[in-house]
Amino acid sequence: MDRSAWVRPVGALIVGAVFFVPLYVVLANVFKDGPRISADPIGLPLPPTLDNLVAVMSRPDGLFWVSLTNSVVITTASVLVLTVLSAMLGHYLARSRSRWARVAMVLLLCGLMIPPQVILLPITEVLGFLGMMTTVQGLVLFNVGYYIPFGVFVFSGFMRQIPRELEEAAAIDGASRFQTFWRIVFPLLRPASASVVIFLGVWIWNDFLNPLIILGPGKGTTITTGIYRAIGQYQADFGTVFALMFLATMPVLIFYLALQRNFVKGLTGGATKG
Repeated sequence: MDRSAWVRPVGALIVGAVFFVPLYVVLANVFKDGPRISADPIGLPLPPTLDNLVAVMSRPDGLFWVSLTNSVVITTASVLVLTVLSAMLGHYLARSRSRWARVAMVLLLCGLMIPPQVILLPITEVLGFLGMMTTVQGLVLFNVGYYIPFGVFVFSGFMRQIPRELEEAAAIDGASRFQTFWRIVFPLLRPASASVVIFLGVWIWNDFLNPLIILGPGKGTTITTGIYRAIGQYQADFGTVFALMFLATMPVLIFYLALQRNFVKGLTGGATKG
């Protein structure tokens, strides 16, 4: 038996434990009251209490429910528009043999290398010029413009697995290019769609800086900026903060578990066929 066979499982166990520590701290402190959190932040919640969760969901200002509603609306609208546009553009670029299509693909891939903080100032100026600053529509527009390169990259790679003969047969039967895409091609893109929806949904849901700047502190609160607002300038209710973090994670976790079957398949699509 190879003596180094134990290195891999032990290494995986150590790495898993490192990533589990923050999760444990959140889960443990959700079910403690404030004084116990400050006194023993890593201790077990014995006896457990639901006071933090009840306090968050019954705040007089409705911070959690307003933040949750805004995040759901922004994430859903952004992901739907991104999925449709990315699939259509990825299909066009993958099927086109023109030089301009390759140039467009390179430009889109360059967009993946630009951090959002770099373009945030010019984006705010453009949205202000369009009268969309401090609006949900402006934030959705920013999300679509920034994340569409990733969607195109995933869809165009997966598109290589779909035979052209299917589209040619549909064209012979009299289907238009629009009908061919929506009735033949797009249903076959379900794994890629799942990957795009999961990735972009998590990124947009967890985004903090862009909603804070574009929506502004007085115009709208998402689930991440809601956690920021729950932390006061001179004091913080740690029980409320941990409860908000826990409740903010649950929709994303459920969302991922619902689509995980197609997740890996969508990411590896196009890797075996050029």
